[in-house]
Amino acid sequence: MSIALIAHGGAGRWRPGSDEDALEGLRVAVEAGRAILARGGRSLDAVCATVVALEDNPIYNAGTGAVLNFDGYCELDACVMESRESRVGAVSGLQRVRNPILVARKVMEETDHVMLTGDGAQRFARVMGFPDHDPVTPERRADWFDKRNRIDEVLGEHAHKMRRFLKEHPEYAGGTVGAAAVDADGVLAAATSTGGVTLKMVGRVGDSPVPGAGNYASGRVAASATGTGEFVLRSLATRAIAERVEAGAGLAEAVEAVLARLGEAYDADVGLIAVDDRGLAVARHRTRDMPHAYFRGDAAVVALMRV
Repeated sequence: MSIALIAHGGAGRWRPGSDEDALEGLRVAVEAGRAILARGGRSLDAVCATVVALEDNPIYNAGTGAVLNFDGYCELDACVMESRESRVGAVSGLQRVRNPILVARKVMEETDHVMLTGDGAQRFARVMGFPDHDPVTPERRADWFDKRNRIDEVLGEHAHKMRRFLKEHPEYAGGTVGAAAVDADGVLAAATSTGGVTLKMVGRVGDSPVPGAGNYASGRVAASATGTGEFVLRSLATRAIAERVEAGAGLAEAVEAVLARLGEAYDADVGLIAVDDRGLAVARHRTRDMPHAYFRGDAAVVALMRV
């Protein structure tokens, strides 16, 4: 059984000059997961370690450095899933934690539930020993002020202009981080974490914490999505990839078909990564950029800004 892991840092348009920082952060994160898999560790531990490294890097929109909602604070979403027994845990609307992906894992391991949200997720995080942490960075605060000042005129009754604005300026929208892996025992796992979209409505939940939408792991495939979450939610994109593979499609074929469907149905700005039970890793996206990195077996880590 060939071990493999792939991770993404968010689909969209990265600011000029930021490519190398985005790719280096992904290399470091994937190496953290690789070290676990190489010594015979579990895919669950590997994807969590990878996403923790991305959450701790403020250039990504997850954990520390996540984007701010309309009222100026972070609401963090995350999901982790393991193919063994279809175990899954998720959180949404967390405000003051460092690593939402680890809180999601605790939901999976310590409760009978799948998802906790808002105040309940916050209380659970404290009970589980996660200390108070302010994820808002000065750079994100300054960005929030700038965008609030520039788009106030397109809100309200002219909200349709917001959609045009986002399409013309995809760098405005927040990305997501995620990882998918298979270990030496053939167990697959996926982990996804996000701050959502800049200036999102308070209480908005996207696709990232929803199993089958932004994050999924089955006996054949583990996958993570990034981009416009509402469209990923409507299509249950990561579950759709698994269904196509289970029906006999190759992994690349399945990912490309789901991505094409998202384009045809919604003209959606999205990206997808996936790993199958044979250790094949695939990344595809409809945006200009989607920094991602992967390895398989003993091969070196490969980091790319776009496919």
